[in-house]
Parts: sequence; structure tokens; C-alpha cells
Amino acid sequence: MSVLLETRNATKLYSGSALAALDDFSLAIEDAPPTITAVVGESGSGKTTFARLILGLIEPTGGSVLYRGVDLRRLDRTQRRQFLREVQAIFQDPDEVYNPYYKIDHVLEAPVANFGLASSKAEGRALIEQALVSVGLRPEETLGRYPHQLSGGQRQRVMVARCLILSPRLIIADEPVSMVDASLRATIVESLRDLNRRLGISLIYISHDLTTAYQLSQNIVVLYRGAVAEAGDIEKVVKEPEHPYTRLLIGSIPLPDPKRHWDSREVVPEFTGNGTPGRQGCHFVDRCPHGMPMCHENRPPLYQTAPHRATACYLYREAPVTASNTLEQIFVGPS
Repeated sequence: MSVLLETRNATKLYSGSALAALDDFSLAIEDAPPTITAVVGESGSGKTTFARLILGLIEPTGGSVLYRGVDLRRLDRTQRRQFLREVQAIFQDPDEVYNPYYKIDHVLEAPVANFGLASSKAEGRALIEQALVSVGLRPEETLGRYPHQLSGGQRQRVMVARCLILSPRLIIADEPVSMVDASLRATIVESLRDLNRRLGISLIYISHDLTTAYQLSQNIVVLYRGAVAEAGDIEKVVKEPEHPYTRLLIGSIPLPDPKRHWDSREVVPEFTGNGTPGRQGCHFVDRCPHGMPMCHENRPPLYQTAPHRATACYLYREAPVTASNTLEQIFVGPS
């Protein structure tokens, strides 16, 4: 199968920073079959930088981002137009997308007009209504209203509907449920899952929320300070985390039992700012309870510790190194 979108050793270093926001990151999303990949980590881990890179909103300092084998910086007009149609995004705050002076109809009519998707107003209206129904919204209760007249969950689902109008191959969802009520998160997650299963759309789900990532995704990439800590089958990574940082993330999730004390499974010290993480050694070394001299000297590669999982930690240095630090060979296929 051909690769739809790919980062090859992508690095992004912002001006004035000594540490790369994203460091030597390689990931490919194939055109088919449709998959769901979660990219998770705490604030500052590089998640949003990764999203902006693959959307072409910023350029990498090193490495490249490729759409169907062509660097985003070298797409011609026709290729750029196709890229904008096939790769869509849903952002964290839907309110930033809306103009409060325009009705909801405006954000849905714009892609129809810009890409010439309908030969008549009636045909365009039918496309919009079909997309709204696909995400669980009633057109008669949605169209004709202003953004403030809809709930946060409804506004976010309108953004999903906007993507569907263009029949994309890939949707990058950057924290799509972080600003909606907990009661609506399951609805939006289910809408995203339905896009994958029913319409064959691949998803990159970017979030700090491991719970929704686990509910939605097949594969996971755990980022820490711009580097991959652990990756692979989400069932294996979440249920049996290997990297000390992944164990910290998993342990921070409270158990749904009011009688049990919320306690991390592993106590990890805060980052002190000392040492050389992010320059030549492991990015996590100054917070790691298992730090060794080699962790300060060289950044660990991704070790394939089992089928469908890999960990960038010297605790697993007896395992083979993944080829070129790529992730696709360890990912599982669609469920």
C-alpha cells in the first residue's frame, strides 16, 4: 500500500530554545487500511508541534514531512489542493474556528464552495445535511443558528461534519475533547470511531488523555520532551507499560473506585534541569528512578521488546533495535 502522510526524522527547534520541540520523529500513515493512532504525552511533549508539522502549518528544522511521497514544501498547486482535501484537522478549541457574527452554516458552506463540491445550492445543502446526520446532529436544529446557540459538544461535532464534507483520507484530531464536558466526550469519541469503521478514514488522535486514547485507538506513541518514549499496540502499552515515563502517565490515572486511594504506581521525581537530557542523553534521565551512566551519555534507540511494541530505554537493551527507529513495523492493523 502507498503511504499517505509521513514524517521522516522530523525535527523542530524553535528560535531561542536549546531543546527541540520534536526530535528525530518518524511516522507513516498508509492510504489503506484505515487506522487510528494515538499520540500522547504531557504538556510540552511535542504533540501539537507534531500536528502543526504534518498539517504544513510550520516547517521542520530538520527532516521532512511527505504527502504521497512529496515534501510538503514542494507541492505544486494541484497537489496542495488535494492535500488540503485529503488531510483534515479538528482542533482543541472549536470556538477559535467560528466567527460569532456568522451562522453555523458559514463554516459548512465554505468547503463546498472552495472545492466546487456541488453544482447547485440544493446539492450543497444535501451534502451539508448528510454530514451533520453522520455525526449525530439534526440539520433542522443546527443550521441557521449562531455558534453561541449551540453547546460545546455540538460545535465540535459541526467541525467533524465539516471534515466529512471533503471526504478526507486522514483526520488529525488535536485534543478534540479536552474542552467539552465529560458527558460529551464519549459521544465525540464514538463519532470519531464511526468515521474510521464506517467511512474508512484514518485518524491521528493527539491527546494528553490516556483514557479516551485507549478507548479509541489501535496504536499509541508516547512522547516525552519531543522524543518517542514508547510505542506500539495500545493494549500492550497501556496494560503493561515498560518505559518509566509511560508508567508514570498510567499511574496518574485515578481508579474508578472511591474506596481506593489515588496513588501513582511509580514515584518519579520532578525534572531538575540538571544533566544533559535532550542534548546527547535520554530526555527522561533526570526524572528516571532507573537512570544509569549510559543514559546521560547517549540517547537510547527504540528497542523492540515484544511483537507490536518498542521502548526507548536502556533497561531493555538486550532486545533488538527497530530498523531506523521507525514505528510502522511494530504497529497492529485495524481491528
